[in-house]
Parts: sequence; C-alpha cells; structure tokens
Amino acid sequence: MSEPPATRPGSVRRDPVHTGPWEALTRVVRCPVCRDGLEVAERSLRCPQRHTFDIARQGYVSLLSGAKRTMNADSAAMVQARTAFLEAGHYAPLTRELARIAASPEVRGESEDGTVLDAGAGTGHYLAAVLEALPGAVGLALDASPYALRRAARAHPRAGAASWDVWRPFPVRDACVDVVLNVFAPRNGAEFHRVLRPRGALLVVTPTERHLRELRDRLGLLEVDPDKEERLERTLSGHFVRERTEALEYTVELSGQDVENLAAMGPSARHVEPEELHARVAGLGAPVGVTASFGISVYRAHRKAEPRV
Repeated sequence: MSEPPATRPGSVRRDPVHTGPWEALTRVVRCPVCRDGLEVAERSLRCPQRHTFDIARQGYVSLLSGAKRTMNADSAAMVQARTAFLEAGHYAPLTRELARIAASPEVRGESEDGTVLDAGAGTGHYLAAVLEALPGAVGLALDASPYALRRAARAHPRAGAASWDVWRPFPVRDACVDVVLNVFAPRNGAEFHRVLRPRGALLVVTPTERHLRELRDRLGLLEVDPDKEERLERTLSGHFVRERTEALEYTVELSGQDVENLAAMGPSARHVEPEELHARVAGLGAPVGVTASFGISVYRAHRKAEPRV
C-alpha cells in the first residue's frame, strides 16, 4: 500500500521567504513577545517593536528562539522513523479520510480558501494532505521539534512551519483560523477556541483501544488509556461541542522494519531501547497483521448565549 506525495514534482519551494506562504501567513501569525503583527523582512519575520525571528535555512521560523525548549519534542530518530512509516502508506486511509472531512461542505462551508492550523504538526504529513484537498487554503504547522519542522517546512508549497510549544498561548491572532488539526498531539482547548473563527472547525484524531492491539503486549508499547475519550471530552467541553465522530478501522500488514519504525516514531520509543526493540520485533515473525483503529472527531466552538431583550 502506497500513498502519493502531497506535492507535485518540482513544486517544493526553494526560497521559503519570497516564494513561500509567509506573506499570506503574516495575516495570521503575531509576535510571541508583544503580540503585535509580523512582517517578512529579508530572512526573518519582524514586528513593529523590532522583535525579529529568523527563518532557518531549512525553511521554518524560529519563534521559540531564546525560550526554554520542550523536553518531549521528537528526536531526529523519531522523525526519521515516522517519515519512513508514513511514506510507506500504512496510514494512507487515515490521511485520505481526514482530508475528505476537512474539505467537506459541512466543515469548510462553501469556501476552499482560508487558513488551516496544525497544532503539534510533526512532519506536516496530514497538513499537506488537507491543503491538497483545499486548493485555496494556506497552512501553518506548529511543533517543538526542529527535526520535524525541517520536513514540515517543505511538506507543501502553501504551508509554513514555526517552532512552538503548543501548551503555551499560540503566536496566532484571534479568530483568524478556519480549521484546526490535532492529530495524535496535545490539546490546548482554550487556544484552539481563541484562534478559530466563529464557524471554524476543530478536527481531532485519536487512536481507539483496539489500535495496534497485536503489538502492544509483545513489544511493550504504551497502552491507549481506556479513559482517553472521557479525558478528551473533559479537555474540550469547556470550549467546544462535538458534532460527530467517524470511526476508521482496518488491518495492515507490516514488515519487521515497518514495525520497528512504528514503535520508534512515538512515545514508546522513550521506553524501549533500540536493541531491545529490534530483538522483540525479530521474535514476531513477518509480515504481521496489525489493527489500525482511529476516531476522527469534528468539534465546533461553543456559541455565546444571545442576550435577552
């Protein structure tokens, strides 16, 4: 099973400042220091107060410059494993379904333009697919890992990437985003609510308890919290109402290397040494049939009560 790349041959931007999306994204991003607007200035973004944020040679903007880095950001090895696993197409059904939902009239209305924010975007894989389904939209990927951002900055010609800790207030203006993506990432409900337009949509992807059930015990992978759905609702219910959840479940056959990449690309990689993981995978035999099981939920912001006359 394979998945076509999100960008067409030759479409990857060469100059992230002048031919990329940052001119358009300056209507969305704001200075994380003073909250004023940002403008493109040579190889950086700059606000009227002269706070300046460099655009790295890999294409992403360093908005966290000088700030404390997030300890749980993905390592280079995790990003490499995730890239290999996703490019092999094993989550292609999920990628397609998320893009379909994002582009559906129920979510986007009648417009194909606007702004998509991916909070905890990783390599930008899912953001790129959504932008392909929304030909007029621009996207912003926020993530704390510089290794992931190097790929996110080149994931799609209409996507920009910036370093950020998603637990902090986003460097994004109020009510300027049409769709927020949250795919296997931390959920900052208050910030999702603040940056979304009044009829914007929040799309959340979570694994179910059946996800990877054939591998969890045998490889020592982290379990899916049985209270995950309850925690999700508790996290978002103060700001959002869930409109619907679409279930997606299928079986995928994985080689030994695929299984290693799958285990190494997520938080389980911090709990099992690579040598031990390799030995456990070797004991599985190959190929291995594995259940992929997800929920894709659509949320809308709470509407303020109309004042009584």
